[in-house]
Amino acid sequence: MAHSIDDRLTVVLAGLPIFFILITTLRRFIENIRNRPSPPPGPVALPLLGNILSINAKEPWLTYTEWRAAYGDLVSVRLLGQEVVVINSLHVAQALLDKRSRIYSDRPYLATRDPFGWTFNFAFTGYSDVWRLSRRLFHQTFRPDSALKFRPMQIRRAREMIVNLIDDPQHYHSHFATFSSSVTLSAVYDYEPSARDDSVVRLVENSLELGLAVMTPEKAITLKTFPFLLKLPDWCWGSSIKRDAQASTNCNNEMVEVPFRYAQQRMADDLLRGQSSMVAENLRRLEKQDEASKPMFETALKRAGATAIVASYETMSSTLMVFTLAMLLYPDVQKRAQAEIDLVTGSDRLPTFEERASLPYIDAVLRETLRWQPVLPLGLPHAASSADIYDGYFIPQGATVICNTWGISRDDKRYPDASSFIPERFIDVNGALTSDDPAQFVFGLGRRICPGRYTADASLWSAIATMLATLDISSAKDDQGKDINFTPQFTTGLSYRPMIFPCNISTRSHIHSGLIGVLRAEV
Repeated sequence: MAHSIDDRLTVVLAGLPIFFILITTLRRFIENIRNRPSPPPGPVALPLLGNILSINAKEPWLTYTEWRAAYGDLVSVRLLGQEVVVINSLHVAQALLDKRSRIYSDRPYLATRDPFGWTFNFAFTGYSDVWRLSRRLFHQTFRPDSALKFRPMQIRRAREMIVNLIDDPQHYHSHFATFSSSVTLSAVYDYEPSARDDSVVRLVENSLELGLAVMTPEKAITLKTFPFLLKLPDWCWGSSIKRDAQASTNCNNEMVEVPFRYAQQRMADDLLRGQSSMVAENLRRLEKQDEASKPMFETALKRAGATAIVASYETMSSTLMVFTLAMLLYPDVQKRAQAEIDLVTGSDRLPTFEERASLPYIDAVLRETLRWQPVLPLGLPHAASSADIYDGYFIPQGATVICNTWGISRDDKRYPDASSFIPERFIDVNGALTSDDPAQFVFGLGRRICPGRYTADASLWSAIATMLATLDISSAKDDQGKDINFTPQFTTGLSYRPMIFPCNISTRSHIHSGLIGVLRAEV
């Protein structure tokens, strides 16, 4: 009996240090919680579900913008089990994403990325050796000084688009897509797409149609929470997501490989000698790489090229749709822009980049197009790689950080009457451009800012200036000659663009027929 008591006492004495350690650790944990700053304000979250039922599933940026009025420029949201911080002002976005970029330059894991075959797009991936190499290859081609060499090609492509619009105005959306793709396909692969119904352009269209709807934090978090959806048998309700994922992966694999094999074949046939496209230059570098590094270099090059064509297709074609809608709804803006071009170039030639500085209102139209209906209303999500405190608020490590580009563009203090298309907001009293440029936020911020923004800006300017110089955009007419009224509809998902709408696109009456003949001869 005494021996049993001694054994128990020994066990108790041996466990006391562990007990005290646990108590001390628990006390410190509680003290840390008490002393830790609170997260940013936000709506009350439901158990397990969080705030997901309170968010507009198709247009979450509208919900986040509404919450700005209630909770401020930094809003804390919980989507199922994921902490999300929404930035609703440019000041806070610059303070975090620019000035603290070492913390906010990672990407959250998107559970839809791998199943839907979007691993090729380095814009969605976190830091890694392949990401760094892909980004460097991309930057070498599209940095400001290097992108200048594409300007003659951009002007030529814009004029090709005008000929297509004159010949076939009803399919204007298709011509925007061809223009947007052709610039990048030329710059990346030295590929010349056909004017209409090009096979590679169709590959890009198919890839984006399936992928953009699911590459959002809201959709990704749902799949992360319910991964079994990808394993349901085909006969089961809800299994369509598995079939969509496979179809998306197949489309993406084709889009990555087909133009790359085209460039490789041209290299093998000695047809890329002297060409300055991204793939041509780097295929020559690849030949000089040691065997061990070649696979990663080729993977990075494929990803950089495919990312370029996807990004340019969606952002540029969508922006041109927004521009066309704006010219239709705001004819006075179109007339003022055309008058500025006519004053500088006359009616016997078209604007070039040399005239850009003399056309400030055209730049103001471009800026307002980017601001009025931002085509990436929530940008691409960031992730906090470590915990942070901003303005007294705690942002946990691993939180998804969303920059609400739509909300910033709708800031009435910065942009009065923000829902209206008013290019004059970017023109000062002396007729010069102001320092405010929405490109500061619509192309992203920090280390993950779009590396192709300079080329995109030049392409958009060339397209918009050439369209305004040669075309009139007006209301479509019905059989009785009356204007067809409509309510603009927009796609939703990662991108936001006008759906096809009725409009009339015609050659401006004062454009000399000889100029149109020159355009046709050029293409």
